[in-house]
Amino acid sequence: MKEFENIVIGPAGIPSLIITVILMIAVPAVFFLCWRRKHKPQTSIRWLMAGVVGFLVSSRVLELGVHLLCIVLDNPVSRFINGNTTVYVLYGITMAGVFEECGRYIVLKYIMKKNRTPENAVLYGIGHGGIEILAVVLPVMILYLVIAVLFSAGNAESAVRALNITEESAAAALPYVQAAASFDYGMAVLNIIERLLAMFMHIGLTVIVFYGVCSAKKVYLLMAVLLHMLADTFPALYQKGAVPLWAVEIWVAVWTGVIGFIAVRLYRKMKKSSSDENGV
Repeated sequence: MKEFENIVIGPAGIPSLIITVILMIAVPAVFFLCWRRKHKPQTSIRWLMAGVVGFLVSSRVLELGVHLLCIVLDNPVSRFINGNTTVYVLYGITMAGVFEECGRYIVLKYIMKKNRTPENAVLYGIGHGGIEILAVVLPVMILYLVIAVLFSAGNAESAVRALNITEESAAAALPYVQAAASFDYGMAVLNIIERLLAMFMHIGLTVIVFYGVCSAKKVYLLMAVLLHMLADTFPALYQKGAVPLWAVEIWVAVWTGVIGFIAVRLYRKMKKSSSDENGV
């Protein structure tokens, strides 16, 4: 297949991918270990696992099920959505905001009824954001690393054969091979920064939803949905080639800051309320 003959893996490709894979594993682990060590009496591992399960069910099962019908399978709805950038972006950010935040709300309100501490809310967010890295992002980075190693070890023909790329799957596989070939230290830094921002965002959104559950004010669920949608707007535009990557990173950083600011205020409010109730 001629499209793979000119693929060249740069000298920084494999080392930068190895570093990225290691840091992808380290990010959720460090978040968990540091928070758990600092707040062990106020936290329970059950809340971490609830965040993991909540993300997998709401995002990787239910949301992906809707995506399969609305944007993956060939039908009038998918053609309409994929053919219009505005509709695609509105659909994407709405689905992400509604499924993830409503999933958080349902788990926090109806399942996690014991040990409702602000510290456990943060632990839930770590589980939610951590499993997103390990189940969604990390496999892609490992795939890139495998591609880089194979194309570096031999000729393109043997690499294509090892990856089981056929004439039918070549078009779908080519973007992954090109991404692996272009990966470098700059991309590694961007990917790690993106994951750190995502972790802080998921923790912040969890605290906002948790506050709404504890105060019985559903307006905070709506706030979380809208904030999630706003944060995802530029990433969705980037998928359609409408904005550059640097603009996405700045946009996400700004909204992560906004979400973090709101979450910190609500967290402190809950801590103060807890201290007042205990007579401290």
